Amino acid sequence: MPLRGDFPEEGELVVATVTQIRDFGAFVTLDEYANREAFIHLSEVATGWVKYIRDHIRERQKIVGRVLHIDTGKGQIDLSLKRINEHQRREKIQSWKNEQRAQRLLAIVAKGLRIEVDATYALFAEKLVEDHGSLFHAFEVASAEPKKFPVQYGKTPWASAFLKVAEENLTPPRVTIRGTLEVMSPAPQGVQDVRTALRAAEEVDPESVTVQYVGAPRYRLQVTGTQYKQVEEVLKRATEAALAKITKAGGQGSFTRS
Repeated sequence: MPLRGDFPEEGELVVATVTQIRDFGAFVTLDEYANREAFIHLSEVATGWVKYIRDHIRERQKIVGRVLHIDTGKGQIDLSLKRINEHQRREKIQSWKNEQRAQRLLAIVAKGLRIEVDATYALFAEKLVEDHGSLFHAFEVASAEPKKFPVQYGKTPWASAFLKVAEENLTPPRVTIRGTLEVMSPAPQGVQDVRTALRAAEEVDPESVTVQYVGAPRYRLQVTGTQYKQVEEVLKRATEAALAKITKAGGQGSFTRS
């Protein structure tokens, strides 16, 4: 892919396509690195003794490998299949699919700007990857924060085109964090004190904070948003607001994450 270097780094997880299988190992091409060839030795195919390599991989199969060794001078890359767990494999495949989708969206942006896709890299794509870690995440951020994106990158033609494509093609991811808020007050007006404390939590951000009754003195506090760090901050402020109110009224409270 154009936004990557010529070679992966040692330890990196890569997506590859199996091209040839031999008794001593398998040859693959790296999908993310212009189909550069790599090799998986029989001993790195699976844990334990491998009697028949074709019991584990086959030609044209998409696999995820960990880069063990690179010799840029000779153009040799050695991979391992067994040094990856299932969670890592799934995450890498999903990341790869996301980036493929991002490349398709980038082509739409380029078409709208009437430029070649390659021209977008120097114009803005490389900067977006530098800022957000990946092109797909840049599209996600634009979709989730349409007002913030042009402030960060200016009202340039490319920023407007990028934002338009992001909003039309991506649904902002939703993040929900919840926990149990316990508030109580021994005062004669204790019930009102509790209501005031819970209302203080909701007023921090009425659109994202909800409080539900579980069973006195327990209440479920939930915050929903599009950015994890922002949701965490709102949760912190909502919790502090409720506990400050109940403490000031002579009561007590606590919060426990679910």
